[in-house]
This record gives sequence, C-alpha cells and structure tokens, in this order.
Amino acid sequence: MNTIELTPEEKLSRIFRALSTPARVRILATIGNGEACVCHLEATLDLRQAYISQQLMEMRDADLVDTRRDGRYIFYRLTEPRLLDLLVAVGQLFGLPTQEIETLVNSDPLPHCCCPDCVAQLNPSLISQEAISSQK
Repeated sequence: MNTIELTPEEKLSRIFRALSTPARVRILATIGNGEACVCHLEATLDLRQAYISQQLMEMRDADLVDTRRDGRYIFYRLTEPRLLDLLVAVGQLFGLPTQEIETLVNSDPLPHCCCPDCVAQLNPSLISQEAISSQK
C-alpha cells in the first residue's frame, strides 16, 4: 500500500476536520483522560452504536484516538490527552467559559453500561466473585 506523506497544512486540516462535529467533540470529551468502549459512549451520549463507531473511525483515521482490545470489547483513548487542553484553549480564545467546556469531560461510568470496565467500577464484588468462581 502506498503511503502518501501529508504536508503540515494537510495534517492540520485533517485534525480540524476530525473535530468538526459536535458529536465528535462530545465523544472526545467523554473519553477524557481515560478510555471508553462504544457501549459506554452509547449509554453516556444517547447516540446509536453505528453512528458512534463511524465517528470514532474518522477520529482514528486522523490519529486522534487509539484502541485497546479486551475480549470482545474495544476501548478507545485519546492518542494525545492534551487534546482536551486544546479544546479548552480554543473555547477560551473565542470567549466560551472554561467551566462550560470542562463540564463536558465526563469520566463517571453509567449503571446501564454493560462493559466489563463499567461493571467492575460499579460493583467490584461482582468481579471478585467471578474470579473466585473461575478458579474452582
């Protein structure tokens, strides 16, 4: 496969294009400094799984997010956590209150998210009992 080297302006344009929709900004803010699976994003953002996956693919193509597989779950994280600082800085540059931008960043798991990461955070005893059962 031929890889075409992008110019700096093309790279910047690709990054800003990947940030060009409110849904993508919400997804990045929801992922925050941690990581999230699509089911967590779906539960948090009240968006369809297919739509979220499509947006994540665009952001992955622009190297804004990276993945980690855990069984059947794929967890997304920012390739550069300082991207959140950039969002705040751009907001400040254009007069948006910092508090409003920072409240977008949500790292609390939701009770109706079924991914193992959220289940473990919500009820660690479930994981401990599963671990005990699997050792028998």
